[in-house]
Amino acid sequence: MSLQFKINVLEALKEKGYTTYTLRKEQLLSESTIQKLRNGKGISWENIEVLCRLLDCQPSDLMEYVKED
Repeated sequence: MSLQFKINVLEALKEKGYTTYTLRKEQLLSESTIQKLRNGKGISWENIEVLCRLLDCQPSDLMEYVKED
């Protein structure tokens, strides 16, 4: 995948007070999205928007384009 996360998103959320339990309980992110974040997989634009809102950041703070050889 050419887009990669620059930060550990789940760790950043934890620092803001959002545990995976809280994210699921408050229906902020689904279990499948949390699993994708754990595995560094791609997520939807809607979930990127949620992450930006929760972390008070821009998408470029979360991800970067890495050119594949």
